[in-house]
Amino acid sequence: MARPFKRQTPIYQRSPAASASDSDNSHLPTQRLHKLLALSGLGSRRDMEQLIASGRVTINGKVATQGASVNERDIVRLDSRILHLSFAPELPKVLVYHKPEGEIVSQDDPEQRASVFDKLPKVRGAKWIAVGRLDMNTSGLLMFTTSGELANRFMHPRYEVEREYAVRIFGQLSETQMGQLQQGIELDDGPANFDVITDQGGEGANHWYQVILREGRNREVRRLFEAMQTPVSRLIRVRFGPVALPPRLKRGMMMELAPKQVQEMMLWAGLEVPRAPARQMSKREKEKLGQAYTPKLKKPARERLAMREAEQRRQQAFEKRNAPENASKQARPSKQARRGPGRSNPSRTNFATPDASQTKPASQPANKKLLSKKPLSKKSPSKKTAVKRRRAF
Repeated sequence: MARPFKRQTPIYQRSPAASASDSDNSHLPTQRLHKLLALSGLGSRRDMEQLIASGRVTINGKVATQGASVNERDIVRLDSRILHLSFAPELPKVLVYHKPEGEIVSQDDPEQRASVFDKLPKVRGAKWIAVGRLDMNTSGLLMFTTSGELANRFMHPRYEVEREYAVRIFGQLSETQMGQLQQGIELDDGPANFDVITDQGGEGANHWYQVILREGRNREVRRLFEAMQTPVSRLIRVRFGPVALPPRLKRGMMMELAPKQVQEMMLWAGLEVPRAPARQMSKREKEKLGQAYTPKLKKPARERLAMREAEQRRQQAFEKRNAPENASKQARPSKQARRGPGRSNPSRTNFATPDASQTKPASQPANKKLLSKKPLSKKSPSKKTAVKRRRAF
């Protein structure tokens, strides 16, 4: 018996009742799309506006535009990936890190150098945003958060959040120079000044100063001191807004702030504290909360740094192998040059170029004693040996 034809299931079509219910979504509360994307930890609001303008975000299958609003029933996608936006935001996370020198604050580095993002712990449904930046040779307080809105309140110039630094310079400033730094100096990108500058003393040629300013332009502190012909030898950020560098947080260590401290920070920034219930933390997360610890490098970061070090060693070996010989000879002077002019070793005679007075004709030997010696012969046996041999026979 032949197998009966399998009945195909009809393609689902939306019923008029469903479409009518979707049309009733207009009464649902809506929020701006770029705000929700920033709250989810994808970046700051400015970054989210650029992301929406690039056309990578869609709402219900249509490309989103700037200023678009969404409700809870809308489907938002980023590069065909569904985003689960939280309309009742949770309390964000905040990390405090004592950045050492030699690390950059960037995720994309063509030179593959060590980055602060290589040590950050994993976070679900969000990503870490660096609150401000520190250059490679600057150490001190660096914060990370999962809230783009909170990071924007700290970094945007219109909020004028204070930044406090401890600066060590080579030399010492006069009272006139300190007053000039407070009044303002014209830099390449506009005028700049310190709100507060105080002398903290020092030893020898180095001197410490405490400075406070309300903006974070690139290398601004270093450029202000360089304008006074006093280069900075060490720079440490000790405070950013209401957050100060804890004394127990040593260099290279990290600490996550407690929920109560995060709520105080959001109130200081003028943000609404989320009313949603806090997510239940695991036992390990509770133990790490509020405690300083030294983070470990991730495996991809370790492999990347190992490859970079191996490449540097290969480059050094190549340069050493292909270095010109003249440069190596010039780098190491001869023994005669180290002794100095007019000094020679009397125990050594230059046989290669003898004087004319010391030369002898070829017919006369140079040393008669050496030529007159007879060829060596075997020694004759002694009397005792001869007697022993006769007794043996």
